Formats: sequence, structure tokens, C-alpha cells
Amino acid sequence: MMPLLIGISLAIVVMFLSYLTTIARAFFRRRPDQPGEAAAFEWHMFVPCRDEEVVIGATVDELRRSFGQAHVWVIDDDSDDATAEVVTGRATGDAMVHLVQRRRPLARTGKGDALNAAYQQLNDFLPAGCDRSRVIVCVVDADGQMADDALDHVAGAAVFGDPQVGAAQISVRMRNRDERLPRPAKGRVANALSRYLVRMQDIEFRTSICAMQALRTKTRSVGLGGNGQFTRLTVLDAIADQAGQPWHGALLEDFELGVHVLLTGYEVRFVADTHVSQEGLTDVKRLFTQRTRWSQGNVQCISYLPQIVRSPHFTSGAVLEAGYYLLLPFIQMVGLFLWPTLLVLTVSGMLQLPVGLGELLANSWWLLALFFLMSVVPFAMWGPIYRAKCEPASGRWRSIGWGLGLWLYTYYMYVSVTRAFIRLALRRRGWAKTRRNAENLTIGLTAKEA
Repeated sequence: MMPLLIGISLAIVVMFLSYLTTIARAFFRRRPDQPGEAAAFEWHMFVPCRDEEVVIGATVDELRRSFGQAHVWVIDDDSDDATAEVVTGRATGDAMVHLVQRRRPLARTGKGDALNAAYQQLNDFLPAGCDRSRVIVCVVDADGQMADDALDHVAGAAVFGDPQVGAAQISVRMRNRDERLPRPAKGRVANALSRYLVRMQDIEFRTSICAMQALRTKTRSVGLGGNGQFTRLTVLDAIADQAGQPWHGALLEDFELGVHVLLTGYEVRFVADTHVSQEGLTDVKRLFTQRTRWSQGNVQCISYLPQIVRSPHFTSGAVLEAGYYLLLPFIQMVGLFLWPTLLVLTVSGMLQLPVGLGELLANSWWLLALFFLMSVVPFAMWGPIYRAKCEPASGRWRSIGWGLGLWLYTYYMYVSVTRAFIRLALRRRGWAKTRRNAENLTIGLTAKEA
């Protein structure tokens, strides 16, 4: 049994390290983006909302301030709070703000359905005969704030200036990464944990995820995210003609849309030199809720793998990259059982050797070195890279601490992927909303007052 387990583990490690080396190489070789003119296109921002009263007003105001030429379509998915009232107040005095109102039982059936409702209302709004290839739909989270130059960057010659490009994704960062008291109602330990979680999310999005997208740029398989995604309206039309509607039922509806864009023969670009900011989650429970939804959506999207393999629009590199990404939850589940089993078998075998404990430890240093090299370094390296690329004013030792923190942080995936498979086994496919920080704080304060 031991040789089989060792063989499987070596295959997984070699595959992971090969992927890591490839994305790191692509990350460092990425070329700067060249902005274009946003005025060459017509922009429509879709903001899906469910109980977003605490953030939606500021988001709409910021979008209108930064992008005066853009229409803002807020999709209220039958909120129980005052989300619709907040948006109606803005729309009353601003013709560029629109409310898409959904009601149960048709509402609360997933983010994809909410975006499809906005797509239909946009179709009704646009005049007949308009140039739909110049109409760009952008999806922004209810707490999202885009950089002022975002539209110019995605309007560049290599992005929507190229008629073959059907969609684009800009980079994501955590807006609250430098907050000293993310949870002011809590104590010192809780706030330290919150700062750690937010910083890890920022490192994750601005290094390893950007590196993955840099590789996907090379393989022509860039994935879309749920925040800061842009799609040409004619491409949404083409997907709707083929599959009935642009967005579909997976919990990872953003990645699913990107697959459909590629299957229609269009290309997707990743634009790293501009960004959309969002709130990093400040507690473990909500982080697990979010990541469980992502893992479950990832598993749902594996059904597209046969189409990806057969499609003439996916290069060999794109098939390999997409296949690895889609199979990752299954690899993680194998690792969840494989690594502890190997550890127990290795330690029990060593303890049976006819040597003393001191000699055993002295002769086993290479195992610790191998563990550090294979398990810690691939994650910890992103801390110094993050400092060099994103936070140059930070100290060297702090960046090493960030890297080690990221290594520990990544173990969350074993919890989230396990929960995802449990949800699938129980046939629980509902879209679980992650509460915003301000909403979570309000609930905490209310409970404390009670």
C-alpha cells in the first residue's frame, strides 16, 4: 500500500510544482497593459444585490462619480431590507441609474438568474439598430469600487479594441487591507485575526490568482471573476442564442460565463494594471461560506470538460490548464486523506527502527527539509513577491511572515472543499449569500446590545 500512496503523492506534487513554476514564470514575464479610450464604447454596470442596504448607496454613488458615461443597473433580488428604496432614491434624480426588481418565487434563485433579468431589461432599454458590439456589460459586486482608469484599460487595443475579444477581467484587491480595527466591537485577538484574514485575501488575489491569469493569457483560457468582469453585448447575445441565456445555474457563474465565451470562439483578456476593490472578509465563518460556494461551483463546472476538450477554440494548453483547475477540488479531496495517511505510516515505520529517538531525529532532518521545500515554500514565496510587486514600503521580515501566514491560510481549502462535496451529496445547490462586513458588524452590535 505504501508504494502506491507514495506514487500518487509524487504525481500530485510534481503536477502542482509544475503548475506553480509555470504560473510564476508567466507572472514575472507579463507585459504592461496599454489603455485606450473609454468613450469608444457604451458602458452598462450590472450590480446584483440581495440585502445590500448597508453598501449599495455608496457603491452606486462611487460608480456614478467615477464613470459618468456609464449606466448603473442595480438588480434587487427581492431583498428583505431597504436595498430597493436606496436605489429608487438615486434613480429618481439620475436617469443613468436603473432598478431591476425581482420578486419571489422567481427571485433568489441564484446570481446568474439575477444577471439574466438585467440582460433582458437592458435589451428592452436599448434602441433598435444600436451597435451592440460597442455595448459593454460590466458586473460589479455590491461593495465593489473600480479604479478611475478601469474603463480606459479595458477599452485598449489589445482588449475590447480587438473585435475578437469578447470579455475581460480586471484584477481584484481588498480595500480594507490596512484597517487597524476591522471589527471594532471585538477585542484585540479578534481584530488581529481579522487583519490577518484580509491581508491573506489581498495577497491571494494580487499574486497567485494574478499569476494564474497570466498563464491563462498565454494559453488563451482567461477566466472571469464575479467582480470586475466585462463582456461585449454581442457575445452575451451569442451565448443566449446557443444556450438560451447568457448566465447559467452554476454557483461559479462567473467562471461558467467565461467558458461559454471561449466556446463561442471569442477570446477573454486579463487586465492586471487596473483593479476593482472589494471588502476582504473579516471572520472565518463567512470566509468558509464564500469559499464553499466557490468550490461547489467549481465541481459543478466540471460538466463542461468534455466540451472544452472537443472545442476547436481551446488550445492544447488551454485544455490542460482548464482541466487542472476543474479537477482541483477532487485532487484536494484526495490530498485530504493521502497526506495524513502517509504521515502516520511514515512516523510509525520510523518508530519501529532499532535506534534511539535522538538518533532518529538527527537522521530525519532531510524529511523536515523536504516537507518545508515541497509544502511551505510554494505558498510562502508569495509573501516576498507581494511585497516586491504590491507593497514595496513594507519590511522584508514582514513579507516573510506574510508568506508563512499564507501557507497556513491555504489550509482553509480542505474545509471548504469538504463542505462543498457534502452539500453536493445532500443535493443542496442553493446560492448562499456572504454577509458584508458592515452588515455583520451591525448584527454583532445588535446582539451585544440585546
